[in-house]
Amino acid sequence: HGVALGQIAFISKMLLAGSSALSLSFVAPAAPAAAVRGGAVRMESLSDLKTLATGLNPVVGYWDPLKLGEAEFWDNTNEETIGWLRHAEIKHGRVAMAGFVGFIVQANGIKFPWAPFNAITSTSPPEQWDQLPDAAKWQIILGVGFLEWWSEIRVDGTPHYMKGGKPGYVPDFDATPDQLPHWVGLNLYDPLKWSKGASAEKKQKGLLTELNNGRLAMLGIMGFVSEAKVPGSVPLLKGLVAPYTGEVMAPFATDIDWSSWAYIPGA
Repeated sequence: HGVALGQIAFISKMLLAGSSALSLSFVAPAAPAAAVRGGAVRMESLSDLKTLATGLNPVVGYWDPLKLGEAEFWDNTNEETIGWLRHAEIKHGRVAMAGFVGFIVQANGIKFPWAPFNAITSTSPPEQWDQLPDAAKWQIILGVGFLEWWSEIRVDGTPHYMKGGKPGYVPDFDATPDQLPHWVGLNLYDPLKWSKGASAEKKQKGLLTELNNGRLAMLGIMGFVSEAKVPGSVPLLKGLVAPYTGEVMAPFATDIDWSSWAYIPGA
């Protein structure tokens, strides 16, 4: 199966916590990217978003009801904000694709045979996460944190995605091995070097496919989690997803008293 039980259970659970970010990244159309990894410095504009939106879905075209493509977040320019939104969409789409496939795999009882996974009997991915020891959860969270850190620091000298760099780009681990304490393993992008000799046109087509698949996966994984938490909320999944009575917003707890968070008039 190739995907750790705890990792995908965590992804499935934490994606709901980040649903607002996923929603923002979903409605912001993506812009064309250079075919060469890292690429030259180039700030993307609103016109770029509109151009690629047609390529991604000519029926819908450019659809941005929240006007995110025109925004300027945190005193940054519009071009820098577009870079941030582009990177967020690609990143969340990749995580959602892994979570979607992992949810299906684990819901069918496929898991690693060794501890602590062999002691987990549930076929509900959120429950599988709850049954993991806290030490295992922290290993997964720190591992994800490392990947986030690695994608931001750009040790290979490529520009940041908010400064004209390529959104979605993650430096290869073997690009600057002297920057790491030890060998990490296969690169996240093209670990088997299958795309090394691919043409620019093929790579560009792959980028469009990745964006569309990522958007669909974000809807898919949220559908799984929604149906698990509120049975019947997704009619097409009724009876196919095991119900979950825990708390999807709490990675280290299975129950939260939301009454202490809510405003109750007259209380």
